[in-house]
Formats: sequence, structure tokens, C-alpha cells
Amino acid sequence: MKTEWRIFLIIAGFLLFATALYGGWTYGDGGQVEWVGTVALLLSFLLCLMCGGFFWFVARRIDLRPEDRPDAEIADGAGEVGFFSPGSYWPFGIALASTIAGLGLVFWQLWLLGVGLVAVILTTCGLLFEYYSGTRRTAEH
Repeated sequence: MKTEWRIFLIIAGFLLFATALYGGWTYGDGGQVEWVGTVALLLSFLLCLMCGGFFWFVARRIDLRPEDRPDAEIADGAGEVGFFSPGSYWPFGIALASTIAGLGLVFWQLWLLGVGLVAVILTTCGLLFEYYSGTRRTAEH
């Protein structure tokens, strides 16, 4: 995680510099700041800052991974990485529900927006609990 947070924070620093440069340049060229590009660069900076901050926060709490150690061997990264779903239809359902909510927002049909948002919540729950079987036992039972 050490590498990831550094990359994101370097990009965030560049975007902050680019935001100030772009805002100043457009003000000097036309007498007023071009707000669409300036805000887009500022939001990109904030997004990279958020991702970099998250990776920095996580990196402080976990042990160094083989990717973060200069003395690591290739064999140190071997083994099970995790479980990855072989195939799921829930992402398609989330995309369809998001499209419905987006259409409700575009045409300002609040009932369609509400239906779409409820569908987004339900399909997201379906994705999260796709492999939950409900058979987990605790120590008391």
C-alpha cells in the first residue's frame, strides 16, 4: 500500500498545481476564470487526495506486502490472493437501476428517480450478499 498512496498523492499534488495554473492562465487570458475546467481539476485533485489518504490510512495498519519491500522475492507473493466471483449478473442490475435513476433525474420525474434509487439499493444488497448462505454458526451454538 506504500506505493499506492505515494502515487495518488503525487498525482494529487500535480492536479492542485494544474488547477492553480489553469485558473490563473484563464483569468490572465480572458479577464475571468473559466470555472468548468477549474472545478473539474479541483474535484480531480480531491478525488486523488481521498484515494491517497485511504491507502495511507490502510498502509499504516497492515504489515508490509512483498510489493513494498525492496528485499522481497517473487515467491513471497505466491499463494491465495482471495476469492473472485466467476460470474455475476448483479453488476448489470446495478447498471440498469442506475440508468433508471439517471433518467428520473434527467427528466425530473421524482417517482422514477425514487424507483431507480430503491432498485440501486436492492441490487447493491444482492451483489453484497450473493455468496452469503446464512449457515454461519457462532461459538455459543
